[in-house]
Amino acid sequence: MTKEKEQALEQVSIPPTGFRMIAREFKKDKIAMVSLVVLVGVLLFVFIAAMLLDQQAVMKVSILDKYAPPGNGFLLGADEGGRDVYGQLIIGARNSILIGFSVTIITSIVGVGLGVLSGYFGGIVDIIVMRVVDFVMILPIQMIIIVFVTIVSNYNVFSFVAIMSAFYWVAKARLFRGKTLSEVRRDYISASKTLGTNDFKIMFFELMPNLSSLIITNLTMNFAANIGIETTLSYLGFGLPPTTPSLGTLIGFASNGVVLSEKTWIWVPASILILVLMLSINYVGQAFKRSADARQRLG
Repeated sequence: MTKEKEQALEQVSIPPTGFRMIAREFKKDKIAMVSLVVLVGVLLFVFIAAMLLDQQAVMKVSILDKYAPPGNGFLLGADEGGRDVYGQLIIGARNSILIGFSVTIITSIVGVGLGVLSGYFGGIVDIIVMRVVDFVMILPIQMIIIVFVTIVSNYNVFSFVAIMSAFYWVAKARLFRGKTLSEVRRDYISASKTLGTNDFKIMFFELMPNLSSLIITNLTMNFAANIGIETTLSYLGFGLPPTTPSLGTLIGFASNGVVLSEKTWIWVPASILILVLMLSINYVGQAFKRSADARQRLG
């Protein structure tokens, strides 16, 4: 047997590691690969460019520059207050991405943690957690967020993240509670309990790796969804404060018929950027999900 054949057989016999499996999925899916490159490029550009901009200067009102078209000192024109649309686009994208990411991480930690605890221990723990979840889920969450945004004094980005995180963890808790209930009946959980393994070790080192596919899918989809929620609330005027740029604020200018039809440089760039972010996050998340599924099948 030649040396090349021996190396090929050796590579086939060795199960691919997590990173190699992810890389293999992206190589197989060209759309996911392109989406990953686009997503990384957009994130790097947005965050680096935002560091070079002064938010106070960007949001400074200049009536003489009202609705200035692209050029004339403005790369993407100016809005009704004479503020630079390019600066608002970059800083607004950074704010929307950071808010979406922060809310996703906080709600995932709380929701996944409580869902796994509830499903694993059952009994009184399950009853208490699920009753809280049921109560929050019947509330008109978006209306309550609007009320909180209206009444909270010294409202800022951190307040907005806290308010959103307080309500958007419940769906995750219910989802992962149901998945955990099916997992705890499996033989590997029973064997670990029989061997006297610590409950928290079973949950976080044996059970949760088998939920990795669901966790990855949920994280990516909720990341995109939370960016959409923030931009929607800002579009309605109940998102970030008026002095803080947001993609939703730029799109909100399109509610004016004249701006919608004649001043497209104000809202079109933000709309395109949101579309690109949503599609890229979705395709990248699907590739990560497939790699997690393949890893679970291989054990």
